Amino acid sequence: MKKFFALLCLSIIVCIILFQSSCSGPVPAPTITTDSTAKKEMSHGDMVARGKYLVTVAGCNDCHSPKIMTAQGPVPDTTKLLSGHPANSPLPSMYKNALKPGDWILLGPDLTSAVGPWGISFTANLTPDTATGLGAWTDDVFIKTLRTGKHLGQSGGRDILPPMPWPDFAAATDEDLKAIFAYLKALPAISNKVPAPVPPTEVAKMK
Repeated sequence: MKKFFALLCLSIIVCIILFQSSCSGPVPAPTITTDSTAKKEMSHGDMVARGKYLVTVAGCNDCHSPKIMTAQGPVPDTTKLLSGHPANSPLPSMYKNALKPGDWILLGPDLTSAVGPWGISFTANLTPDTATGLGAWTDDVFIKTLRTGKHLGQSGGRDILPPMPWPDFAAATDEDLKAIFAYLKALPAISNKVPAPVPPTEVAKMK
């Protein structure tokens, strides 16, 4: 009989414990955070370095930097990086056939201008000179320009002409475009007023 009462008391105690546990609800699992899920914000120096890398691998200097001739051929002039088509640089003789679709060509020793069905285009000054470059631009204007293919990112702005591959840059992230702009703003400012594009009707009149 004593053994029976002992087992009964033990059963009652177990039931009470289980009842209290069910009332208190399940114990929530601990929240685990890892550094890998946190996005690290780049410093300004990191952005400039990233922008320089992107500008280099995208070949921006191929068109936007004047060239000097070396034993290996034309290379970007490091004293005029990304300053665009040199102002008042004479154009070489052109082929009128270049106005026809499929026949466009790059012009001059610097390869900073091109002629095609759109007329003549000149690569822009991308240095932070306020009067002739990007000095007055904001990163928002820069991003809108590359997203829309319109000068200053304005709906009524002139088209960005070939050979500028703006649709490729339009596919970049805002972070990468901001990094490119940070690098361009860190360049030495070079005063160089690039000529306005020449429409095909005017090119046809040129000798």
